[in-house]
This record gives sequence, structure tokens and C-alpha cells, in this order.
Amino acid sequence: MQKRITEPGRLLNEQGELIEAGYATELIREYSRSDIKASPLRIKEWDYYLVNDGDYGLALTIADNSYMGLMSVSWLDFTKPCETTKSEMIIMPMGSTDLPSSSAAGNVSFHNARLDLSFYNDGKMRRLVCIYRNFKNGETLHANVTLSDEPRDSMVICTPYKEDPKAFYYNQKINCLRAEGYVSLGKEGHHFTNDTAFAVLDWGRGVWTYANTWYWSSLSSEANGHTFGFNLGYGFGDTSAASENMVFVDGIAHKLSQVTFNIPLKEDGSEDYMKTWAFTSDDDRLNLVFEPVIDRASLTDFKLLRSDQHQVFGRFSGTVILDDGSPFEIKNLPGFAEKVANRW
Repeated sequence: MQKRITEPGRLLNEQGELIEAGYATELIREYSRSDIKASPLRIKEWDYYLVNDGDYGLALTIADNSYMGLMSVSWLDFTKPCETTKSEMIIMPMGSTDLPSSSAAGNVSFHNARLDLSFYNDGKMRRLVCIYRNFKNGETLHANVTLSDEPRDSMVICTPYKEDPKAFYYNQKINCLRAEGYVSLGKEGHHFTNDTAFAVLDWGRGVWTYANTWYWSSLSSEANGHTFGFNLGYGFGDTSAASENMVFVDGIAHKLSQVTFNIPLKEDGSEDYMKTWAFTSDDDRLNLVFEPVIDRASLTDFKLLRSDQHQVFGRFSGTVILDDGSPFEIKNLPGFAEKVANRW
């Protein structure tokens, strides 16, 4: 079942419960932090941007998870390959980060002695600005990237949780934004140009249950003379109403059913993230292989709070069947796939 939400309105009812579960291709429901009736410690809000041109990647996060805030920067060099990730954590922001209630417009910033990070959005253009002192080997990372050409369609999902009626996840992924700008680190630098560089926004707002494991994969690029991207994922919440799986060609969404990430296993049964993955769907419309380049692995374990992340960057090849039944083939396009297990 793939239930599409078509009527605008509030996201939550007076009891703080999700009014309607399903998917949309725009941010059709209105989110307000004040409508939430769950514990304020359970509210999670974030904006995550990834810029990628196949040679280099820049990932920026501003997250307010109520009892903990996390501001993170990753600089990825796929030509070597290598990556550096640094983060700043704050205690009990409780919404003071003031993340916008909509992705359509609004600014958010974070500043401390090491990091100045800002996301600007005037409703027409997005600009990502970062100064991270002592980012690597004592050098400062500078970034200033502009995003434009927002496509017509995006992936929007309203996901409830069976175990808690006041828990929900409201999420939008905007793929295939064109990116232009620079990143410098010491004497080295890279210029993203909007003919080869694309970005994705992961805009998330909600109330999450304590323990979750999710799978997410994203790609934004060009293929066969068209802009092409996808959002694939599963693993958390009750997705019986709809999945978050969509393919985008020239900004138009093509809806897929359920997708499986087939991660290869080692002899001991653990996942081998750097071997070739396979992606399939239960409607036989997706058949992809993924060749990893970098595993941006991170394990944080404070017992009660634990995060085990494998965000794997690489290249995708294969075929997807569009809504009109025609096959669309891709070859060697840059993207990522991840598995994240959190107790938070």
C-alpha cells in the first residue's frame, strides 16, 4: 500500500497524534513544535545537507535533539579516498536552536569558539556557510556553497509508531539541488560547480522512540541527459501506509514500494560494508549494485545513549522502472547508503 496525502492542513491533532500517515511530494502538512504532546525530551529536529560531485563531498548538520544538540561537519575526498568528521555537542538545547518549522524558508545558525555554521534560506536560494577552526591538523575549514534549482517534487513521509501514538517522524528529502561554491582546508581547496555538483537536504522533525535502526540511501546526479536522484530507506516506525522510496527524473517523482538493502556478510555473520551491496524492491522495479569507496563509520557509546553509524559513500549502477513502465539505466553515479542503530 502506498497512501498519498493530498489535503493540506495540520500535521498533528489536539492530542499530539499524527492525523494521517502516508507520503507526499511536497511539505503539505504544517509542523509546529508547540503541537507536540509527548515529553519535550523526546523531540528531535535537524537539517542535514550533503553536497557531492563524485570527487569530493561536504556534509553539514544542525540537530536539536532536545536533551542534546549536535553540529557536525564532514569533508570527504573520494579521490584518495579519505574523510574527516568533527562535531560540536551541546547539552539541553530544548528547541533553542530554533530550527525552522518548514523547509520552505528560514535561517538557522550555530556559533561557538570552534565552529560557525549557518544555513540561510530566503525561499529562493539556500546558502551554506561554515568556518570550523582546528578542523584537521590545526587547519581551518572554510565553506560557502549556494544551492539552487529546487525540483518540483521531493520525498515527504508522515510516519507513526505503533508502540507510541504520540511518536511520529515528519521527513522531507529534497534531492538534486544544484550546488556552486568552495571548500578550503589550509592550502588545499575545491570548487563545486553547478554542472557537476548536486546536494540533498534531509529535513527531519518528530518524536522518536528510544531504540531505532534505519537504512537510508540517497543519490543526486545526472544520467542520460537528465537530472536523476533517488531516496531509499526503511527500518523505523510503522511504514504500512507508505514507504519513503522515490526516484526523481528531471524533478518528477516516481514512487516505489518496499526496498531492501542487501549488505554482504563476513564469515562471522557481521556486515561487510566495503563489499558490493545490492538493492532490490518488492515490486521488481529497482535493481541496483553499489560499489563502496568510503565507510564513514562512527561509534558513540555512553551505555544509555549509543549510536553505531555506517554511512558508506560510493557509486551506483543498475536499472529502475519508472511509473510509465520504461526502464532508466544508471552507471557509476555517486551516492551513499547507510545503516544506523541508535539508542537515543
